[in-house]
Amino acid sequence: MPTLLHLDSSADRSGGSVSRQLTALYAKTWRAAHGTAAGYRHRDLAADPVLPLDTAYCSLGRRVEERGPVPPDGVDALIAGPAERRAWALTRPLVDELLAADTVLIGAPMYNFSVPAALKAWLDRVGFPGAFTDPRTGESLLKGVRVVVISSRGGAYGPGTPREGWDFQTPYLRAYFRRLGVAEDVRVIGAELTLAHLVPHLARLRPLAAASLDAARAEVTALAGACGAVT
Repeated sequence: MPTLLHLDSSADRSGGSVSRQLTALYAKTWRAAHGTAAGYRHRDLAADPVLPLDTAYCSLGRRVEERGPVPPDGVDALIAGPAERRAWALTRPLVDELLAADTVLIGAPMYNFSVPAALKAWLDRVGFPGAFTDPRTGESLLKGVRVVVISSRGGAYGPGTPREGWDFQTPYLRAYFRRLGVAEDVRVIGAELTLAHLVPHLARLRPLAAASLDAARAEVTALAGACGAVT
């Protein structure tokens, strides 16, 4: 049964968020293509924030690293005290959700040239040492997972733009998931100039903004509707 883990991280829950609009389109199209039997999980990281890391998480993580790859089922035996137990109780469900997913859909608006704090907290917590390493083979348990990032930017950061080198979001997410062992490259679908309809000095770029959003919608629909293996 195909499974989709859908994460939203935009702080704007009013309906105006472009990243939320596009992830909702992806999820709706994916569910229509795969049927009601498919597994779907939505986590709103703004409405239900993941807590930042603390000392207990770090202490438990170091203890796990000292013993080499330890699967999630083996972490309980290494817990020392109630603070570490609470840290693991906050972490394990997120790890399990990621392990259960065939496709991970991430809504990631650009905030200050990078990802929102809500998404960063999730990335930090699920990156628990050894959680995605097969202790028998040393291979990643995520090597067959597809990661789709829906990125929205108020300005333009593509090749040839003045801010081409200011995108610290896409390279970061690609590197993060490669480190976790995602075999396929992260697929990024972006809508740029999303503030053009609001900001006066971007008014002349509104046709480009509309074209970018239309292209993103088309790409989202095509990718979400595709069935079969990752290509």
